[in-house]
Amino acid sequence: MTDQIECYHRSFLFGKWYRSEHDEAGNAFTEYAQLSDDGHYEFTFIQHDDVGNISEQTVESGDWGLVGDIHFTISKSEFIDKEHYAADLTHEDNYHAYRVLTLNSQIFEYQHILTNEVFILRRVIDNIALS
Repeated sequence: MTDQIECYHRSFLFGKWYRSEHDEAGNAFTEYAQLSDDGHYEFTFIQHDDVGNISEQTVESGDWGLVGDIHFTISKSEFIDKEHYAADLTHEDNYHAYRVLTLNSQIFEYQHILTNEVFILRRVIDNIALS
């Protein structure tokens, strides 16, 4: 007996997403993700200190894909506090794979294949129409 693989459409991921959480010390961490239809991504990671000031900002870009219920990323470049670093594509830490747990118009929940860490992103709504 084989398990049925959930298949998700790539188009569900197009657009802007975010997540925010706090560490044990109460510092806020925010991630903004932009996933483009051409397979390019840009992730912005912002670490805040205990009074809300930005203590570190990293922008990562690369390629992404979705096959069945597997989401993957290939990091190609990083800007850390405005300093550019090209990714070493021979280094395995620049490749990640995740199992999609939930994907709909508002929520993208996924789990890292190796670490089992779960991430939950929420869609950013660009325009809110007032009626």
